[in-house]
Amino acid sequence: MLERIDLVSDADGFAFAAARARPKGPPLGGVVVLQEIFGLTAHIEEVCERFASAGYEAIAPSLFDRIESGFHADHAPEGIQKGIAAVMASPWDQVAGDIQAAVNALPQPRYVTGFCYGGAATWVAAARCTGLSAASCFYGRLIADLLNETPRVPVMLHYGARDASIPPENVERVRVAAPDSPLYLYDAGHGFCREDSSDFDQTARDLAMTRTFDWFARWR
Repeated sequence: MLERIDLVSDADGFAFAAARARPKGPPLGGVVVLQEIFGLTAHIEEVCERFASAGYEAIAPSLFDRIESGFHADHAPEGIQKGIAAVMASPWDQVAGDIQAAVNALPQPRYVTGFCYGGAATWVAAARCTGLSAASCFYGRLIADLLNETPRVPVMLHYGARDASIPPENVERVRVAAPDSPLYLYDAGHGFCREDSSDFDQTARDLAMTRTFDWFARWR
């Protein structure tokens, strides 16, 4: 069952919203689920519920609440520009502090995953946040620009082989920089895990999520 909670950032004490889903029984651990540029969407809530169904407590922090309470951007060009502006206005120190608050609110062992912008934020969290056991990054375009951030926990990476927004050379840069991190290419485009995306691919989504569940269980 999904509920709204409040968290307080480790970065600056700012209070912000989050979505939380809890399993029916004792949790196997906790997972931070990090949003795309569009805010806490039905897709991110569904991912939280998917983890809860698998036995994890999941929290998705609303990373753009400083910009707009209950931030939401649609997929029209204006909405995409709104989301991009929110990314540009959110320094990584601040984002890492918000993620740390979500990590601290979860039972151990704790993991982090995220999609697109959230995939890059997952990489940053793996490098900066404490108390994590593993991470799984989904099509994080900005990761190639964050290779100076060295993850301190095991990281798995997922990309669409037909993702026009992430050049193959960027994926290769990540592969070379993180040779010990499993990196998977799927026969899909960008956003293949989001059901309302034109690039949604259930086969790729299910395989990537299964790999993520297995990855987290490995580091339990």
